[in-house]
Amino acid sequence: MSATILTSHEGLYGIQGTIDGLSAGTSALDSLERGIKMVEDDLRARTVGFGGAPNALGVMQLDASVMNGATLEVGAVGALTGCRYPFSVARKVMETLPHVLLAGEGASRFAQEMGIEQAEPLAAEARQDYEKWAAEHFSDEERKNLGGVALAPHISFKTRTDLSKGTVTFLVRDDAGHLFGGVSTSGWAYKYPGRLGDSPIVGAGMYVDNRYGGAACTHTGEMTIRAGTARSVVLYMKRGATVEEAVREAIADLRYLKGGYLGPVIIHALDREGEPFVATTGGNQGDVYCFWQQGLSEFERREPILVA
Repeated sequence: MSATILTSHEGLYGIQGTIDGLSAGTSALDSLERGIKMVEDDLRARTVGFGGAPNALGVMQLDASVMNGATLEVGAVGALTGCRYPFSVARKVMETLPHVLLAGEGASRFAQEMGIEQAEPLAAEARQDYEKWAAEHFSDEERKNLGGVALAPHISFKTRTDLSKGTVTFLVRDDAGHLFGGVSTSGWAYKYPGRLGDSPIVGAGMYVDNRYGGAACTHTGEMTIRAGTARSVVLYMKRGATVEEAVREAIADLRYLKGGYLGPVIIHALDREGEPFVATTGGNQGDVYCFWQQGLSEFERREPILVA
């Protein structure tokens, strides 16, 4: 079997680290964490970690998850504050607690207990972008006391497109056929405080199972939560669908959704042999994903298939 990596657009900033790890004999999970931390540190990743966007109060709340396809063990964190590396915290949840998901203050406390680097995960440029947004939506008096302002009327998906829909997702398969999935994001730019997207909801934003394959989603998490998209892809493969057929069935499920916010979704999927298929329901032009398999001299950038 060949080691394989499939990652979303934001993975451009970390995939080489994962390749280098696997090539050096580092475990798939350690290599995956290395790649995601590189993205969390990279200011060019405007929807993940240090370069990401805060919530409507100007507070960075980060989400992440990890899954082991051999054991179906999971760790996830949501609305994590004050920590630079949410994926590392999610991994510690999986490895040290009987729980699966920690959120808010509990997640932040746990990160401190685990000794994971504490930092203000909001870059200067991201802070400037937020201040500009806040000035457009709130008066000078309101900005002095946002805790007393009604935020709901100001929550919109119509922010800058480079800040509104990105997530770094990694599906990594080692040469023994073991699958791992990892996700990290700052989520919807200027979201309502406490909003969780699909990234920490295992089965919605990411799911892996050695027996069948794995899937991870980006963009409109509200939709993939409602449809249970990532696990649906895996279950369709369990029932005998090819990876392409499974993704297309999951997109048909998304098309069935009525009401609520409906937006674009990109599904990244691998079957158990490492065959990829990535499709988008629409949205930004220029979205790419990255694919690497042992034998390739370097990773490839590819465009997702549009499924109308």
